Amino acid sequence: MADERRPRQTRLLAVSLDGEPASAIEEAAEILRAGGLVAFPTETVYGLGANACDAAAVAGIFAAKQRPLSDPLIVHIAALDQLQTVAASVPPIAQTLAERFWPGPLTLILPRGEAIPPIVAAGGETIGVRMPNHPVALALLRAAALPVAAPSANRFMHTSPTTAAHVLADLDGRIDCVLDGGPAHVGVESTVLDVTAQPPRILRPGGVTLEALRAVIPDVVGPEASAASATNPASKVARAPGQMERHYAPQSRLLVFDAQGEPALGAMRAEIERAIARGERVGVLLADGEERALAGLAIEVIQLGPINDLALISRHLYAALREMDSRGVNLIITHTFGTSGMGLALWDRLRRAAGGQFQALEDEQ
Repeated sequence: MADERRPRQTRLLAVSLDGEPASAIEEAAEILRAGGLVAFPTETVYGLGANACDAAAVAGIFAAKQRPLSDPLIVHIAALDQLQTVAASVPPIAQTLAERFWPGPLTLILPRGEAIPPIVAAGGETIGVRMPNHPVALALLRAAALPVAAPSANRFMHTSPTTAAHVLADLDGRIDCVLDGGPAHVGVESTVLDVTAQPPRILRPGGVTLEALRAVIPDVVGPEASAASATNPASKVARAPGQMERHYAPQSRLLVFDAQGEPALGAMRAEIERAIARGERVGVLLADGEERALAGLAIEVIQLGPINDLALISRHLYAALREMDSRGVNLIITHTFGTSGMGLALWDRLRRAAGGQFQALEDEQ
């Protein structure tokens, strides 16, 4: 493939949800087999894929994204029997979880198999593995007939892409191909579960909720209690992606209030008024109907969806952050959506996108 130091011509190949045209899938699969880089849709976000067994190809992912080698990648497979290829061992609980949640937005941390080079695992001895629940992704994986290492298809630390246009905005000229399969329908990354720990620990909340996992593993440890285990204290090797305090961030400054309802909206209004007085252009992300509490303010507003439909809000979050950047706002303000169900994944992404901290309410300042 082309030398990474020279600009590449990134091909955009449209493909329908049933994998047609097959020629687009086969062209992308051939690029992967030849050591190139292909962005493709999954149900969570768009991924940037390379042959997971080819260290040089995987190095191209890090170069294209400008991603540090200390941040591990997730290996994507199309069939359960591929687990034996990419993992050194598969404990019974991993098999149970895979049968229950795959294909789907759950990544399992497992011992790294010999076929997967250390660069995929940031030099560590464990890897994340998942089977995506998207017909285009599965068609590509089957056509390529190899495991594919794939983080999100964006510049490092930027907001993850949920459309092909988002991928091109970040990586055009840096990768070989983008398969355009339409918008991602989950909209935030997969849940990462470490099944090498006892009991299993959530390292990153995502598309499979804590409640759904507890229905299978009652003693699963939630993400807050797992924070210390996300990195090996001796080696400082991250066991999962998405562990940095600042991640998924828009170009604009983001303030997030960890509250809901009137307390959040009142604090947001006061902050907006101060920002406008400073001459800032403000964008606000809200649940449907909440804009009434901010009436009369000169702001950009995007409604994410009904407050009781956190799956829809999750689907819209990253696209809304990117849209606010495109509108040229200086400041984006929003609030969290609780920690039940998909609220926990939203809570995690908003905190990291805001640089690892929330804005205090007025009575807490």
